[in-house]
Amino acid sequence: MQLLTSENNLENNSRRNWLKTSALAGAAMLAGKSAEAEPVRKAPARRIPLAVSTYSYWHFGKEKFPIEKVIEDAARMGFDGVEILHRQMENETIPYMNKLKRLAFDNGLSLPLLSIHQSFVQPKEEDRKKDIEHTIKCINLATQMGIPAIRMNTGSWRTVKRDANYYKDGKEPPIEGYTDKDAIKWCIDSMGECLVAAEKAGIVLAIENHWGLSSNIDYLLEIYKPLASSPAMGMNVDTGNFVGDPYPQFERLAPYATIVQAKTYYGGGHYYDLNLDYKRIAEILRKANFKGYISLEMEGKEDAATAVPKSLKLFREVFS
Repeated sequence: MQLLTSENNLENNSRRNWLKTSALAGAAMLAGKSAEAEPVRKAPARRIPLAVSTYSYWHFGKEKFPIEKVIEDAARMGFDGVEILHRQMENETIPYMNKLKRLAFDNGLSLPLLSIHQSFVQPKEEDRKKDIEHTIKCINLATQMGIPAIRMNTGSWRTVKRDANYYKDGKEPPIEGYTDKDAIKWCIDSMGECLVAAEKAGIVLAIENHWGLSSNIDYLLEIYKPLASSPAMGMNVDTGNFVGDPYPQFERLAPYATIVQAKTYYGGGHYYDLNLDYKRIAEILRKANFKGYISLEMEGKEDAATAVPKSLKLFREVFS
């Protein structure tokens, strides 16, 4: 009897082990099929929004190109926004600004940037104060139009002629009796005053590599970094405003970029010509995890009616 019992136990154990093994194998097969049936899905790539600067239609010629027409053109072509050049505005009245804001809204466009001109590279404190006041006035204009950011410059000594040679090397000696270090301090102090007003208004001041002192990228970062803790401090990186090889410099600035101005030169540039590799630029921005606006500045001599659509096509191909 004991022998039979032992044999029965062995048989029962063997049956239980077989059933357990079969169940595990079946579960594994089902899991494999389930994994095959539901592949891991990648999140869709986010499209970088594209804006066009009103400057693309008007290069400081005699007659201003109407901003209203730029907004309508941009909507027809499928841009996401329009950057407004302050000097191109017809006036600064509230009805005019409200008209621009409403026109953009009705056309499904944002107004991401107001590009202004000012300089803090001025030895006289009263001259710097005037440009601080001008900036604060422009902060109020941007607020009225619902524009979240303003393009800022460092300024320049204006000791050399702005000719082809200047745009090649960007060299500009200081005014006698002063140094670049003086100018860097003036920029930091003046920007700091402007940031107080910008923080209250919720406006970003995006400093740009816009020739002058900012032709030197080390100088630009020396100004930017002490101010970067302010929630209103930003950087506008312009693809066409680099001296020498643009790509290593662009790579240095890309991690700080709030917005990017991207230049094209169809028909030959008004001031200089560049053949920019936008596939390479797009890759640098992807590595920097840039998600903001790219604003087209078409600076060529070709008519904007044909050059702006060409630029948009290029940007859609490389930045999508």
